[in-house]
Amino acid sequence: MLTPDAQAAPPSTPAQSDNPPATHAVTFEINGETRRFEVEAWTTLLDLLREHAQLSGTKKGCDHGQCGACTALVDGQRINTCLALAVVYDGASIRTIEGLASGATLHPLQQAFIDHDAFQCGYCTPGQICSALGMLEEAHVHCANDVREQMSGNLCRCGAYTNIVAAIVEVAGFDDDTRDIQDEQRTASVNSSGAQP
Repeated sequence: MLTPDAQAAPPSTPAQSDNPPATHAVTFEINGETRRFEVEAWTTLLDLLREHAQLSGTKKGCDHGQCGACTALVDGQRINTCLALAVVYDGASIRTIEGLASGATLHPLQQAFIDHDAFQCGYCTPGQICSALGMLEEAHVHCANDVREQMSGNLCRCGAYTNIVAAIVEVAGFDDDTRDIQDEQRTASVNSSGAQP
């Protein structure tokens, strides 16, 4: 038989630590600035950048890591931010397209993309430029063919690949490939218009 005190005791409740927090505090250095956020465990770096940090340059394309539109540099490595959970990268340094220019002076890759008309709609351009910067900093490319191979994870639905490669090759300083790229550009012009440029 229960005593009156035992009958009146409230039912036991789980300990406070048994319930996971609704949000997690994370801190990043984004484009040289320390920023703190409260995010859900499932928040991707892409959503953190776009929705919490209000940096819309990093684009949401496929949301499956297949197009490269969401590429940013995280601790110096190019990654698809749509596949990366923000809580996993807590404390990381992130560079986005917004952090590449120095004031009004564009980054050399940004300027080369303009000079070579390496975009049409521009949707993939931030991811292309961030990926190209990461690739050049990795220092594993030595010619235009290397650029094509290592940029293959970044899709351009408008088909500006020839000009994208030309822009990257210019910044990388691969003089020996310039003629091949110009030949490709001429061939692409002939194929699209049927007339010699």
